[in-house]
Amino acid sequence: MFGSLTQKFQNLFSSLAGKKTLTEENMSDAAREVRLALLEADVNYQVVSQFIKRVKEKGMGEAVLKSVSPGQQFIKLIHDELTELMGSSEVPLDLNSSLSVVMVCGLQGSGKTTSCAKLAAYIQKTGKKKVLLAGCDLQRPAAVEQLKQLSDAVGASFFSIESSTPLHVAKKAKEFAEKEGFDVLIVDTAGRLHLDDALMDELIEMKKLLEPKELLFVANAATGQDAVRIASEFSQKVGITGTILTMLDGTARAGAAISIREVTQKPLKFEGIGEKVADFQLFNPRSMADRILGMGDVINLVKRAQEHFDEKEKEELEEKMRRASFTYDDYLKQMGRIKKMGSFSSLLKMMPGLGEFGDLDFSDQEFRKTEAIILSMTLRERQERDELTFSRRKRIAAGSGGKVDDVNRLVKGFKRIKQMMKEMPDFKKMKGLPNIQELKNQLGKKWH
Repeated sequence: MFGSLTQKFQNLFSSLAGKKTLTEENMSDAAREVRLALLEADVNYQVVSQFIKRVKEKGMGEAVLKSVSPGQQFIKLIHDELTELMGSSEVPLDLNSSLSVVMVCGLQGSGKTTSCAKLAAYIQKTGKKKVLLAGCDLQRPAAVEQLKQLSDAVGASFFSIESSTPLHVAKKAKEFAEKEGFDVLIVDTAGRLHLDDALMDELIEMKKLLEPKELLFVANAATGQDAVRIASEFSQKVGITGTILTMLDGTARAGAAISIREVTQKPLKFEGIGEKVADFQLFNPRSMADRILGMGDVINLVKRAQEHFDEKEKEELEEKMRRASFTYDDYLKQMGRIKKMGSFSSLLKMMPGLGEFGDLDFSDQEFRKTEAIILSMTLRERQERDELTFSRRKRIAAGSGGKVDDVNRLVKGFKRIKQMMKEMPDFKKMKGLPNIQELKNQLGKKWH
């Protein structure tokens, strides 16, 4: 996600791994490298300065643990400071009113309208609430129609009327929501290509009318410090309650993610990590710190797994992964479940040290081909009790309507997955980063 910044951190941690002690000199050198890396990632200058100051103060103020290397101590220090900078913990929505109004604002092109629909889907799934979406963006052509289509796609109700003013639409939407017993009203407000007084005045009037529980600013993460500056303007003039970061999947910058909470003093509440409706999640500062430092994203990986596996299935899968003893039958079953969690390559990137396997992926077409091949095997072959000789592979290929090369690729990929799972518990692929469990035990503090 943050390619260049992550690589710089990993190189820095590796260079510290050879040091015997954490001294003022190597701490200053490391802090200087961190400063340059953050500035190159478009993090706000003032935020970087305060961050480095805290890192140096805490780094030289803490007792040196003999059993932990300087590199490991510095990793934990940077991780903890990044986490605190971005808010320390998740901040859920405040939806405790009989009708909770959520206003969504931002500039055009930030993903505002799409975020409204994703937010509706999230609330319906996690809160089991009845949601109404209202199209009050009358500035951008087709914005209302776009929101209607997105509402249909996520299964939420939609409200719009012919009107010349967004305030009139908002007023009628609230009246309709109250009358029909909706729990949440999400209002998509007008955006502009740039900040102007008309936009702010309109938002201020709408806020007075709707009295929203939440006023969320949508920031495009790819715009770096520009997003932070604009968020600050919105916060000062309109009074936002939090931020939604979008397009985190398509940027190598970390400027907005790291800076925006410190500058606005309002929490980062959600993040958009892809184009699909499901690519939307609560912002977790520890998870983001993990990703920035190249430690995967175990927090959100576990959340996804909890949505698709019950407790017994999770225990069975964990045991099979630990022993790498699952069969082609298990493989087919688990691939089907994992496919529902997201692309296979994206899941691998969430596992610490396994980003290099990110080239492994399965499209729907490839999954159907894989399914056909496995179902063309005999029971003994699927259970790996019979070796897949060339003659057997030829028969399987014919039965699945494919080629022997397709079967060979599946077998090769299956062996790679098993090898990956053998290596995963020891985190052997972390390229110089410490074993997180070992570090956690040595430091004696809660890591996640």
